[in-house]
Amino acid sequence: MAQWGVTIGIPDAPTVFQAAATEERPTQKLNWKTDSPVWVEQWLLIKEKLKVLQELVDEQLAKGHIVETTSPWNSPVFVIKKANKGKWRLLHDLCQINNVIEDMGSLQPGMPSPTMLPQIWNLAIIDIKDCFFQIPLHPDDAPRFAFSVPTLNREAPRKRYHWKFLPQGMKNSPSICQWYLSSLLSPVRAAVGEAIILHYMDDVLVCAPNDDLLSHTLDLTIDSLVAAGFNLQEEKIQRMPPWKYLGLEIERTANCKLKAKPPVMVKDPATRETEGPHDLITRSYGYACVSIASGLKWVPAKWVKPFIPKTAKPPAEAPQVTSAAWRRRKRQTFSF
Repeated sequence: MAQWGVTIGIPDAPTVFQAAATEERPTQKLNWKTDSPVWVEQWLLIKEKLKVLQELVDEQLAKGHIVETTSPWNSPVFVIKKANKGKWRLLHDLCQINNVIEDMGSLQPGMPSPTMLPQIWNLAIIDIKDCFFQIPLHPDDAPRFAFSVPTLNREAPRKRYHWKFLPQGMKNSPSICQWYLSSLLSPVRAAVGEAIILHYMDDVLVCAPNDDLLSHTLDLTIDSLVAAGFNLQEEKIQRMPPWKYLGLEIERTANCKLKAKPPVMVKDPATRETEGPHDLITRSYGYACVSIASGLKWVPAKWVKPFIPKTAKPPAEAPQVTSAAWRRRKRQTFSF
């Protein structure tokens, strides 16, 4: 503990934590409404996008995120260019697959509020890179997330792959991500006692009453995540204020400032009721966080629509009088 310059009694990590950080993590099996294969044919892509798709697939194959498959399931893939970056992104359309998966529901329906943290405590925030790609799918579920990579002019047989890790776009990926990260951080929470660890999706906040305990807790958290295969980058670890967390800015006094974003309306399709306008805080993994009178509320992103204020109707223009109508009116006026 001397490397942190500790002057207070900080408990060492128990043996239970050390074992939990290195043991193989369990997977969460999905419940399916049908075992009949779902096959959605691959869309046609232009030459440029076919080349980009092959490059992105080769990259995922090299990282071990996908494997070749002969699965009878298939869903289309496509690529889009990231805004203002010039890079391409691989997307997998899992709409039809999601229709045959039973919804797990949200394990954490709202995000933790930093306003509940002690104001004088110190903070550090970790942003996990490519969080989903470090969480394995259950071996029985993986072949159902398959896709095909066509060739130009069908000059060769297409290659087929399926995901080994959580695919983006699968409706239960956020819930499995929450469950998986919680299983990693639970031993850390037990080891540090007084320190507070908040996590939501790929953002982890560490809070402690002093720098020594904060450093100790942060190191245990990083060790646990790295041991599980997560990719952490030093530039993604925030140690100094203002901290950015889930669309919020936190000052040293733990006062949160909401970023100014256009207001939105929220329409619940079940009740057909529309509420708003509300301030939009952030969007993440198909959900949106809005500020309402009772606090922050997470709703499906598709419920959220831009707020368009009603403007006063412009005054009606004077009716246009045609030349024929003017002559007719003139004859009526001057007729004797």
